[in-house]
Amino acid sequence: MKRWQKISLIGAAILIVVAFFVVPLPLYIEEPGSAESLNQFVKVDGQKDTKKGEYRLVTVGIMQATPFRWVMAKFEPFQDIVTQQELMGDEDSDAYEQIQEYYMENSINSAIVQAYKAAKKEYQVEFLGIYVMDVIKQSSVAGEIRVGDTITAVNGQHFKNSQGFIDYLKDKKIGEKVQITYQRSNETHQTTASIIKLPQTNRNGIGITLTDRTTIKTKIPVKIDAGEIGGPSAGMMFSLQIYEQLIDQNLRRGRNIAGTGTISADGTVGAIGGIDKKVVAADQAGATIFFAPDDPVTAAIKKVDPTYVNNYHTALAAAKKINTKMKIVPVKKFSDVLTYLETHRK
Repeated sequence: MKRWQKISLIGAAILIVVAFFVVPLPLYIEEPGSAESLNQFVKVDGQKDTKKGEYRLVTVGIMQATPFRWVMAKFEPFQDIVTQQELMGDEDSDAYEQIQEYYMENSINSAIVQAYKAAKKEYQVEFLGIYVMDVIKQSSVAGEIRVGDTITAVNGQHFKNSQGFIDYLKDKKIGEKVQITYQRSNETHQTTASIIKLPQTNRNGIGITLTDRTTIKTKIPVKIDAGEIGGPSAGMMFSLQIYEQLIDQNLRRGRNIAGTGTISADGTVGAIGGIDKKVVAADQAGATIFFAPDDPVTAAIKKVDPTYVNNYHTALAAAKKINTKMKIVPVKKFSDVLTYLETHRK
């Protein structure tokens, strides 16, 4: 073999090795993330919580796979390989990030409502407009109105909730023009949309998937800045952090307490994804208690996914696998969390 051929082979081998470690694949790896202390994110009446112990929100880490990381994930526990479709649905990465930001914003609002309600403190829900979750390709405003925009008026008319918006448009004729006022990055814009027949429905509209966008006004000010953390799964723990500061009592008594779960206006704690990985992250952070949603497994859920196991039992299995002494506590309502902390003082 000639010298130049040897050099070429060595160069090719080096490129292959480098590619194995650094070239991204169209896949993602979900793994245990972090367990963040909530007192760094929350201020009530201008003050941070300085009592001993911590409440922690827990995250799932997501990274794009390389060939090396893909192989490692095959052999590492609590690491799942997912496609972009499985992770983001039909959204691109920018739209996915926008939706995750909305979920966190909505989660914070729900947490504030639940905490103030439980503490019997004053609050008001203020409707800001209709948050755009998706724009279908048949819509005349596709490419103009984007995921993350907030529609504030149609033909100059404002609404008290998204249902009012839906009801206003459903009686419009196909092809009729309506003026849409919307906000993006605190700037107001206007455009004209055509009414279309919404696919797979008997309704007319402009072709967006929507939800309410609200803000919460409180007499005792509360400020929450979650940084780059997105998604709805920290709602229950945010409620707990805010509640303890509102009532000025020490429910955690110096303990390191983690948990996860969405929170609704009626106090229901909802299921989330990746709870096994969150158990691992909480254990690594030294948590001694972990609150897990004890979500009902209905016949409808079983029909869609016969293998579904609820969050609490998934968390129990993960705790057993890592042999942790951390107590896994099932909760259905926010009141279950408070009752447990009030009755279990150690």
